[in-house]
Amino acid sequence: MSASSSPSSSQILFISSLIILWYSSNIGVLLLNKLLLSNYGFKFPIFLTMCHMSACAILSYVSIVFLKVVPFQKIKSRSQFLRIATLSIVFCGSVVGGNISLRYLPVSFNQAVGATTPFFTALFAYLMTLKRESWVTYCALVPVVTGVVIASGGEPSFHLYGFIMCISATAARAFKSVLQGILLSSEGEKLNSMNLLLYMSPVAILVLLPAALIMEPDVIDVTVSLALEHRFMWVLLVINSTMAYAANLTNFLVTKNTSALTLQVLGNAKGAVAVVISILLFRNPVTVVGIAGYSMTVMGVVAYGEAKRRYSYQ
Repeated sequence: MSASSSPSSSQILFISSLIILWYSSNIGVLLLNKLLLSNYGFKFPIFLTMCHMSACAILSYVSIVFLKVVPFQKIKSRSQFLRIATLSIVFCGSVVGGNISLRYLPVSFNQAVGATTPFFTALFAYLMTLKRESWVTYCALVPVVTGVVIASGGEPSFHLYGFIMCISATAARAFKSVLQGILLSSEGEKLNSMNLLLYMSPVAILVLLPAALIMEPDVIDVTVSLALEHRFMWVLLVINSTMAYAANLTNFLVTKNTSALTLQVLGNAKGAVAVVISILLFRNPVTVVGIAGYSMTVMGVVAYGEAKRRYSYQ
């Protein structure tokens, strides 16, 4: 009995450790992004995203080629590469938009808006593939959107431009997930998320580098000045970029070792944990209306996931 229960206990410990690492890396990169972009004077979201993608490119190569975390998958055709490049550009837009929004919005409100991802995913899935869900599933999206509207009205730090960028980033993230399902749907061209990140990251760097030089021309001078003024500036930047990769790696490992339902529940809880930690850390003002709106959105997301699981059809 003890011999059979021992592997089970070790497996539980392993999965628990993965979940803790997943939470830590996701929430850590979010809070460090906010710290750098709003509280540290580093106002370069495009350059910051490029740092993230550079870390993802290097660490993905090391993890796959040398550490063999997952088998290496080759690109088999030019058309497959073009699809990956398209996904990379959309992904860049979502990450840059999210980072820009953190300059103007508190993390708590950023997470509330980000929770509307299922709404945009359902919308794009219908527009692009004509995939329809049951009416129960669509009804569950009503509190998702209503909650954000309520949270917006009760948000004391509301910023219109930041809100637009956050909504745009959320929509781009949903668009990327639907597009990925369409572009890499054939069995021979499917890539696991780690190999996809390996190929997407260099393309993202090629897109972000000229964008950063044109739209953030003083990034090098200001970054060097900040590094001289704040001794740990480069350390924070390196840790932040490494966490961005760790968030992707742990997300893949948690997905691989748990069920889709478990992942959904953990994802919803992760957003709530991030909100609580950000409020305690940055002490941004919150209102009862804002909390009520965010709570409604989270409950809507949970209801949507349950309805999709029970009633979804093609």
